[in-house]
Amino acid sequence: MTSYFPAGASTGSSPASSPISPPLSQRSTALSNRLSSVLSASYADSDIRDALETLSVRGIHNTPETRRQLRLDVQKEVVDSNAEIVKDFGNVAEQLKRIGSVISALNQTCDEMRKHIDQAKQETAPVLEEATALMDQKKGTETKQRLLDAFSKHFLVPEEDLMVLTAAEEPIDDRFFDILARVKQVHHDCELLLGGENQRLGLEVMELSSRYLNTAYQKLYRWIQKEFQSLNLEDPRISSSIRRALRVLAEKPSLFHSCLDFFAEARDYVLSDSFHYALTDAISGATGAGAGGDRSVKPIEFSAHDPLRYVGDMLAWVHSTTVSEREALEALFVADGEELARGIQAGLSSEPWSRIDEDEEVTFDGRKALSDLVNRDLTGVSRSLRQRVELVIQGHDDPVTCYKVVNLLSFYRTTFAKLVGPQSNLVDLMQALEKFTFGHFETLMRDQAGALSTDHAALAPPDDLSPPEFLLDALESLLSLMKSHEASVGSDEPAETDSENPFTPVLRAAFDPFLTLARSSSDELKETTAQTIYRTNIILAARATVQPFSFASATHIAPLSTALSTLRTNLLDVQHQFLLETSGLQTLLEALEPFSRTVNDETETQDEQSDKPDQQKPQLADLASLAAFQPESLVASSQQLDDFLPSALMDATDNLKRVQSASLVQSVTEDAVEAFCRDFEFVEGMIIAADEARGMTQVTFGTGGSVISGRSGRSSRRPGAGEDRDEGEDDKEDQWSLRSLFPRTTGEIRVLLS
Repeated sequence: MTSYFPAGASTGSSPASSPISPPLSQRSTALSNRLSSVLSASYADSDIRDALETLSVRGIHNTPETRRQLRLDVQKEVVDSNAEIVKDFGNVAEQLKRIGSVISALNQTCDEMRKHIDQAKQETAPVLEEATALMDQKKGTETKQRLLDAFSKHFLVPEEDLMVLTAAEEPIDDRFFDILARVKQVHHDCELLLGGENQRLGLEVMELSSRYLNTAYQKLYRWIQKEFQSLNLEDPRISSSIRRALRVLAEKPSLFHSCLDFFAEARDYVLSDSFHYALTDAISGATGAGAGGDRSVKPIEFSAHDPLRYVGDMLAWVHSTTVSEREALEALFVADGEELARGIQAGLSSEPWSRIDEDEEVTFDGRKALSDLVNRDLTGVSRSLRQRVELVIQGHDDPVTCYKVVNLLSFYRTTFAKLVGPQSNLVDLMQALEKFTFGHFETLMRDQAGALSTDHAALAPPDDLSPPEFLLDALESLLSLMKSHEASVGSDEPAETDSENPFTPVLRAAFDPFLTLARSSSDELKETTAQTIYRTNIILAARATVQPFSFASATHIAPLSTALSTLRTNLLDVQHQFLLETSGLQTLLEALEPFSRTVNDETETQDEQSDKPDQQKPQLADLASLAAFQPESLVASSQQLDDFLPSALMDATDNLKRVQSASLVQSVTEDAVEAFCRDFEFVEGMIIAADEARGMTQVTFGTGGSVISGRSGRSSRRPGAGEDRDEGEDDKEDQWSLRSLFPRTTGEIRVLLS
């Protein structure tokens, strides 16, 4: 490392001893300044870095001599470089002088050439102008020729094509439809011509195209009518050519609907004739076979004596015909419905005067149009069908058959609603015939009820109190009606209300009047028990008929059950009274009636008793003084009870034997026996209470009728008939125990009557 201190300086000498050395503080300051300068220098600076690189390239060594000569060497190099640069610039100046002389020569040559060009341009200008004008004329002519060719090709139709379009002798084929489509396109494109400055050409072409189009549509309209006239009646399916013609004709709504009207009239006539032939000659299929029908099948009129079959055959023929007509027209209105809709919409746009309501948006519904046309085809058939059905129904007097016809009409009403729509004429016809037939059914039922109301012999109750014959006949007819309704469409869905239940009017006409007459006929019975049994049998028969059918029981089972419940209560009273009277217990209950009121009064509170005035109340001790509780009477009542018990249930059942329900008789008898046991329990309790009030203890019966009884507990026995009592006995002992005279207990009664 190069030292920055003089080589001859002694390191061991002290600076302070040198005579020429600066003071120590000054030397320290200079050194520190030098160090600070060196240390503060940034060697990252680009100038320092370039200088160091230059020194590195030159290969200069860091020596004292080099450091002293470095500035001089650098300055010398700068001077030498400047001299070389000046020399080079001198060479450049000489070259620039030679270039300037060459440029001057070129400028002179260009000026001469410019003069020659201007002279040539003046001589050729008229020729160029004429050539340009000719080129422009050529381009204009070519453009006009192309426009003329395009116009002729698009807007002009050859005469031979126009003949195919308008001439009546030319056939309607694919070429006709292709030419018609081209003319329609020409007519539509005339709108572009009308948008230009010269509208005369567009107006002329539009007028010609409109004339040809109208002629073509008229030709197409006449051809379709001719095809409809020659349509195969065995298979009225519309051919593909007619379907295509109708799709095209739909663009003229007036002509299109006129064709449909013509078709509907033709089919109406054909179908009416076929229906008449099927009625009188032979059933010939769906659309009628005319004179070539199947003569092995009998005409429908042969079954006119049977209204159900007669009406059913006619409706079956109409249904088959409707299906055939719909299948024949379905390909046109369903498969081609969208094309027809577009055509009709285009026609309404071109013929706005054909709209009924300008603001109303007209949409074409293919299925609705199909149903409308089928209904129009069957107008004559519907009219003839209505006349014949009304005629045969008016001449028939069997209400069951009339109601079966109603169900048949209801079935076909539902069928036609699915087939041709709920708003069709056929559905309206079925509804009208259904209403008419049901009205005749109600009339017949009213006539029957009215005739019965004046026939006293028929209203007389039978001797066995069974339901009257007229009611049984009415219930049998009602059963047939309910079975017919159950087999009809939709009868399994019971209605929630009377107005929604379709069978409720039938019940009101065929059930309620006869039930009312049967109930009123019971007034002829004078005996209350017989009247109750008779009414019970009537309600039982009516309920048994109506209950199995939910659509009938939904509205009528509740009032019948209520009436039967009331009658059961009456029968219970009858049976209860029979048991009381037969057993002799009625006499004891009547005698105990004042005491029963006393017992009831004792259950009242003291406050309630204090509010009432003092009344003379019978005492239980006085019970033995009553005539019914005298020994002879009480013994007779006990004997009557003993005679009653062995056959009590049989006698009670026999009392209601005319009730035509064993379960009801059994139920009523059981309830009556229970009521009888409660009454006996009351009598038994009163007898025991009376003995206790008289000072008699409860007795226990032994063998032979001896009892252990009395205050002293002495043995005593119940005196037999004709025995005299011992004289001299005490008055207290002279009182016989009521319990000993009436020994039966409630438990024994329940066992014997169970």
